[in-house]
Amino acid sequence: MKRSLSAGKYSLTLYPGRPQPLGATITPTGLNFAVYSAHAAAAVLVLFEKGEPHPLVEIPLTSDFRVGHIFAVEVTGLDPEAIEYGYRMEGPHNPAAGHLFDPSHILLDPYARQISGRNTWGKKPPAYFVAPFRSQILTTPFDWEGDRPLRLPFEDLIIYEMHVRSFTRHPSAQVEHPGTYAGIIEKVDYLKALGVNCVELLPIHEFDEFENTFVNPLSGERLWQYWGYGTIGFFAPKAGFAASGAAGGQVVELKSLVKTLHQNGIEVILDVVFNHTGEGGAGGHAISFRGLDNKTYYMLTPDGHYYNFTGTGNTVNCNHPVVREMIIQCLRYWVTEYHIDGFRFDLASIMVRDGNGQPMDNPPLIEAISRDGILAGTKLIAEAWDAAGLYQVGTFPHYGRWSEWNGKYRDVVRRFLKGDEGQAGEMVQRILGSPDLYQDRAPGASINFITCHDGFTLNDLFSYNQKHNEANGENNRDGNNDNNSWNCGEEGPSENVQVNTLRYRLMRSAVAILLTSQGVPMFHMGDEIAHTKRGNNNTYGHDNELNWFNWKLVEEHHHLLRFFRLMIAFRKVHPALRSRTFLSNTDMVGSGYPDISWHGVRAWQPDWSYHSHTLAYLLCGRHVAPGPGGDDYIFIAINMHWKPHVFAMPELPDGLDWYLFADTARTSPHDICEPGSEAPIGRQTDLIVESHSLIILVGR
Repeated sequence: MKRSLSAGKYSLTLYPGRPQPLGATITPTGLNFAVYSAHAAAAVLVLFEKGEPHPLVEIPLTSDFRVGHIFAVEVTGLDPEAIEYGYRMEGPHNPAAGHLFDPSHILLDPYARQISGRNTWGKKPPAYFVAPFRSQILTTPFDWEGDRPLRLPFEDLIIYEMHVRSFTRHPSAQVEHPGTYAGIIEKVDYLKALGVNCVELLPIHEFDEFENTFVNPLSGERLWQYWGYGTIGFFAPKAGFAASGAAGGQVVELKSLVKTLHQNGIEVILDVVFNHTGEGGAGGHAISFRGLDNKTYYMLTPDGHYYNFTGTGNTVNCNHPVVREMIIQCLRYWVTEYHIDGFRFDLASIMVRDGNGQPMDNPPLIEAISRDGILAGTKLIAEAWDAAGLYQVGTFPHYGRWSEWNGKYRDVVRRFLKGDEGQAGEMVQRILGSPDLYQDRAPGASINFITCHDGFTLNDLFSYNQKHNEANGENNRDGNNDNNSWNCGEEGPSENVQVNTLRYRLMRSAVAILLTSQGVPMFHMGDEIAHTKRGNNNTYGHDNELNWFNWKLVEEHHHLLRFFRLMIAFRKVHPALRSRTFLSNTDMVGSGYPDISWHGVRAWQPDWSYHSHTLAYLLCGRHVAPGPGGDDYIFIAINMHWKPHVFAMPELPDGLDWYLFADTARTSPHDICEPGSEAPIGRQTDLIVESHSLIILVGR
C-alpha cells in the first residue's frame, strides 16, 4: 500500500514501514518511523518543521502500518534536518487497568537520539507551542579521529564524580561557555593535573529541569530538577548542558568532550537512571512512556497504581522484554556512538525486580547486560540498593562483570574517622577491598567512596552533626538523617583555630585512607578544595553555589588540593595499592613478609578490639610487583583516638630504611611530599602518630 499527501512545501509518499529498528531511521529512500505499543488501538505520527509552533502534518497509522505491536511507516520527501516529530496514541483510558491513553498528548519517541524543548538551560518554548518536547532525527556526522574507549584496568581507576553544569557554572570558572560540555573541555588541564583518570558524569540524558515544583523558602527562588535524575529521553544528551544546545549541537559537543577527555587519558562513565523517569507518579506528566504504553513501561499494582520502589512516584518495568531490549539498545548506543567507557546504574536494585516488584535471583536484564557482546569490556557499576529497602551491597547479581558502590565502605570509614568504637575490625575488610563482600570477585568490585553527590561533602562531613536542608523547601524532612558526621565541636563554619585544624586533619586523613585502600577510589567534585554545601545533604534542586564548583577555592585551599594531587600520584606509582587479587596475609613469593600484615601500636600485634581506635598495616610490594626490586614496602599507621600514640615500626629487610611520605597531623607543605622524594626518618624503630591522623611510610 502506498499513499501520497501534501504537507506545506513537502510532497510526501507513505509506505508500510519496517518494524525494526525502533525509532526514526534514515533509509536510502526516506525516513522510517517505528514505535511500540502493545495496548494502543491506533497511532498518529505528528510531524513539525523545526521551530514552528504547530504541526506540519499528522499521519494516521492505520492497520496497514502495523506489524504486531509496532506501528511503522516510511515517509519519502522529508528533509530529516528540518523536521521534528512525535506521536499521538489512541486507546483505552482506564487507569484501574493501567491504561492512560490520551490522543491530546503528543509524545516523545523513546528512541529519539535528540530532543528539543529544553535547548537552553532554564528556558521553555513559548506557551503556544504545541508539544514542547519533540523528537529529532540525528544527521550530524562526527570525526572521532581514531578515538576508542580507553579500557584502563579497573583497579587503576581514580574516579571523579562530577556534574556537568556545576563544574564551570560559577563565575570564577572564567570559561567562555560556563555550565556546559564545552566548559569542561576548557578545564581538562585541571583534571589532568589533579591526576584523576576517570570522570563519572551525573545524568546527562535529556531531562526537564522544570520538573521540581518546590521553592526555596529562605530566598524565594524556584528550585530545579538540577542533578538530572528524571530522564525523559535515554538516547538523547541534555541539550541545556551544551553551549550549542540552542542550535541543536549537543551531540557534537558531548562527543567532543569525550574525545578530549580520552586524549588526556581520562575515561568517561555515565550515571544512568533506568529505575524511574521524569513522568512522575499519580498526577504526573505524559511525556513519552506513560502515554505510549503505561502498562508495559512501568510496574503497576493490580489496580493500576504505580509501584514506587524509587521514591520518585514511578518504577520502570526493567525486566519486561520490550523495556529490557530498549535499555540494552541504549547502552550499546552510548558505547558505539559516544565511546563511553562505562556506566553507573542509579538504584540498580530496581533492575533485579520482576513486574510485580519481587527480587529475582537471575534477573534477565542484568544477565543480558553482563553477557552482551557489544558491552563486553564496558565498566558496569551498580548502586546496589533502592528506595524501598532492597539492599544488595555484596549480593548484587554480578555474572562476573559488575562492581558496586560500596556503601559499607563509606559508613565504616566515616564511623572510624569520627572515633566510633567497634570499627577497627571491619576497617580491615574495607581496606582490603571488602573480601567479605566480594570474595568471589576481586578488589575492583568495590567502588570505595566516603562522599558522593548524595550526602555531605568532605568538608561538611567534619563541620556538621546534623543536616541543614531548609533551603530545599521540604521543612528539612528530605535527605538522609544517618550521616555518620562530626562537627569537631562546633556546628558549621568556625573561626576557632583548633576546630579548623582538626577538620583539616580529618579531611586529609579521609582522602589518605581512601587512596590507600584496595579497590577503586571515587570522590566527589569539589572535595579537593573543601567545597561546602552549608550542611545541606540533598542539593538536588539548587542551581547555585551550593552545587557550583567555586574556582576561587582552588587557591584558597591549595594546600588540600596539593594533598589530594600527591595522594593520587602516590597511588599511581605504587601497584601494591592496586592489587588485582585479594591480599591474603601470606608470603607467596618468598620475601619473608606476607603480602599484607596487620599491626597495632606494637608491631605484629593488631588491636581489633571494640575499644580500639588504632590500626596499622604493612604492604610488601614484592607480591604485587614481583619483578626486580618490585614495589616498595608501605607502612600506614592510623590513629583515630583523641590522644597521640606511639607506634612501633615493623623491621625492614637489611639495607632498607623507612622514609616519610605523609603525616596528616602536619601542616602544609610538610604534610606530604612528592612521591619518590620522601625524607628519611631519624628513628627507625617507632614514631608518634598524633590524634585523628595517620602516617604513611615508604620502605626502600
